[in-house]
Amino acid sequence: MVVELYMVFAVLFFYLLFSCVRILKEYERAVVFRLGRVLGGTKGPGLILLLPFGIDKLVKVGLRTIVLDVPPQDVITKDNVSVKVNAVVYFRVLEPIKAVIEVQDYLYATSQLAQTTLRSVLGQVELDSLLSEREQLNTRIQTILDKHTDPWGIKVTMVEIKHVDLPQEMQRAMARQAEAEREKRAKIIHAEGEFKSSAQLKDAADVIAANPVTIQLRYLQTLSEIATEKNSTIVFPLPLDMLNLMLNRKSGEGQ
Repeated sequence: MVVELYMVFAVLFFYLLFSCVRILKEYERAVVFRLGRVLGGTKGPGLILLLPFGIDKLVKVGLRTIVLDVPPQDVITKDNVSVKVNAVVYFRVLEPIKAVIEVQDYLYATSQLAQTTLRSVLGQVELDSLLSEREQLNTRIQTILDKHTDPWGIKVTMVEIKHVDLPQEMQRAMARQAEAEREKRAKIIHAEGEFKSSAQLKDAADVIAANPVTIQLRYLQTLSEIATEKNSTIVFPLPLDMLNLMLNRKSGEGQ
């Protein structure tokens, strides 16, 4: 009987010992409530001793950065385009006591706030801005979230818009727009090439007009190139200007 009593006391002692001892990791802090009131500041890391029988209650809070995935949200942009947008929010707890006391569930509260802020901010911009100005929108959302979570002891460090899901009709319209833009650029480049080519042809015509012999030399050069490329007999007319030039030169030598 005495042995059994000792065993009961031993079990009760070890139970109280384990219920009074907590070990916190380096990235964990504890908020201790004694009879419902916060006991001093945050506790940890390391070994923490608590009073048994429910006198002390401990709430753990992690200090590591939390990655919160915001589910896809239905957003109607300023130009009345319906899109689905999801994002990711990075935040961490800086003041564990506020995170426990000021809000019931800081993780759930931050998630809901991120969803509503995402819809509110993106609903104020047009689709083109949503697609091309993500950095500015990320910063704007992060600033708003950080301002509203500051009373909870939470610091929002970064917000990133991950994906914008467009309707099929809008995707086809944007594809047609991109194709039209490429055609426009191609026509502009072709027109610029034609303009430069015509300017060079004009310069060449001015040179030929100043010295008519050059057209004859160019004519002979073209015939030489044709004869080199194709091994065949070519019959070509002799320009009268060239014939007259040759006859005049021959008559001058005869005199």
